[in-house]
Amino acid sequence: MAIEGSSSGPELLLVLDREAATGLRAQLEEQLREAVRTGRLAAGERLPSSRALAAQLGLSRGVVQECYEQLTAEGYLVSRGGSPTRVAAVRTRMSPAPEPAPRTPVPRLIADFRAGVPDLGLAPREDWAWAVREACRTAPNAAFDYGDARGDEQLRQTLAGYARRVRAADASADRILVCSGYQQGLAVVLRALAAAGKKLVAVEDPGSIDTVTAAARAAQGDCVPVPVDAHGIDVAALAASGARVAVVTPAHQWPTGVVMAPERRHELLAWARDYDAVIIEDDYDAEFRYDREPVGSLQGLAPDHVISLGTVSKSLAPALRLGWAVLPASLAAPVAAVKQVVDRGSPTLDQLALAALIESGRYDRHLRRMRAEYSKRRDTLVASLAEHAPQLRLTGLAAGFHAVAHLPAGVSEERVVEHALARRVGLHGMSRYRSTRAAAPAQLVFGFGNTGPRAIAEGIAAIAPLPG
Repeated sequence: MAIEGSSSGPELLLVLDREAATGLRAQLEEQLREAVRTGRLAAGERLPSSRALAAQLGLSRGVVQECYEQLTAEGYLVSRGGSPTRVAAVRTRMSPAPEPAPRTPVPRLIADFRAGVPDLGLAPREDWAWAVREACRTAPNAAFDYGDARGDEQLRQTLAGYARRVRAADASADRILVCSGYQQGLAVVLRALAAAGKKLVAVEDPGSIDTVTAAARAAQGDCVPVPVDAHGIDVAALAASGARVAVVTPAHQWPTGVVMAPERRHELLAWARDYDAVIIEDDYDAEFRYDREPVGSLQGLAPDHVISLGTVSKSLAPALRLGWAVLPASLAAPVAAVKQVVDRGSPTLDQLALAALIESGRYDRHLRRMRAEYSKRRDTLVASLAEHAPQLRLTGLAAGFHAVAHLPAGVSEERVVEHALARRVGLHGMSRYRSTRAAAPAQLVFGFGNTGPRAIAEGIAAIAPLPG
């Protein structure tokens, strides 16, 4: 793509040797030819105006004009009246790119039930644009400096209030760290915990095993999967694992959709107290609940042993790369020190925009709109499966934007997935989230966040009947 610039013209690095025997115009012509031949200047790229280049190089404008005219005559440049001089499309000496291997055409899917993705088409672009403008308009000059590695204080105050109001968290601005999404939040927390000697991390099975394992090993630690049952993580197995850190999704377990039972929550907190362990609570889609009252965060029950990680990746859009950690007082400084080393802090203007979005009420309004939309899609999924695949039992429907379908005994996940793909529907098996497939029940994870009601209905109809 050609680079466009302002009316003042783009800058161009050229160096002339005034002590050389070759004239300045000849040097200029040869350097521009070489830049075009080697691909340093790409076809369609705009050159500086003759006046601007002459001023930059300390030449008369006439010398630059004559150079441009000569190279235009040779076919290196293109010049049209009233338009800037641009590089012509010529063969360059750059190594040709290898011929791509022939690809099998991928059929366009009727529906893709990939989980974990919100509706990207409903990201609140206008609200976010308003918030960015508001942040730029009202930000003090100091906001454009390197800020606090923990995050902008205004956003931390706003997030603390939001976490107390919506998640019943025990939160204060001095114990919140702003990060670039869940992944970075997990990474900096695990690095700080590993430095304190807590290197073995437990992760729910099934769950985000690959993500947590990669983060634990990057922190010079390791990871162990611990099974999840109908009540949540198996605390007895957790205690036997030797882990002193556990990453859990209690409000809506990923990916089974199980809500951690009250008694299991108390067992997990007792484990943390008895073993001086740390629970990392992934609060990834707690905002989206339908048939039951919201579940408060674990962090609010044991703020000295629980770290709560939140993000706007599900509520707004993954591209914003904004998240936060609510930390125990004892870990606030160590985690902030790791963040300082990693990147000195997340972008301040984006933080101010998020604060403006929440404080204005636009964030809550967007959540209400999306909650209603996802509820409609969930109902469409339930009705479509009841009509076309009544043999499937659905669970995990109380929150979020995915559900789990339990396949009948003897039916293979792989066979159903292949059958659906042949009919241009993307289905995804639970096995990809397990540490082992031994004796695991056959299940499908139906994501409906980024798939609209019409696509859901058409996709389910297309795969019926399911293979036996």
